[in-house]
Amino acid sequence: MAEKVQYMATGRRKSSIARVRIMTGEGKILVNKRPFEAYFPRESNRLIIMQPLETANMVSKLDIFANCNGGGLSGQAGAVKLGIARALIKMDASLRAALKKAGFLTRDSRERERKKYGRKRARRRFQFTKR
Repeated sequence: MAEKVQYMATGRRKSSIARVRIMTGEGKILVNKRPFEAYFPRESNRLIIMQPLETANMVSKLDIFANCNGGGLSGQAGAVKLGIARALIKMDASLRAALKKAGFLTRDSRERERKKYGRKRARRRFQFTKR
């Protein structure tokens, strides 16, 4: 049997990193060796991951395997989205214009601001008491 060609890409968001592999198949998506419906219980995160596939009309044509670590579930979903978009371009360069127009190739550079001393969080101060 011929070896299936797989395309790999990396996506990052906040402090999350996702290593994504895509190959032709019947549309199953595994995140950390679990079905992505089980890994991402929130519907909004699942919709975020599916966006680049819907733009490229490849929802049930590709098998996707993603390894995520770091950050929370929302950051990991954004990282998987970027990884899928980058892998789709490696697979078919003609998809680049559509994915770029939809904004799926832009790395969201917003990171968490560090906590400062004398503050509750990064900018939040402790409650002021007059007396």
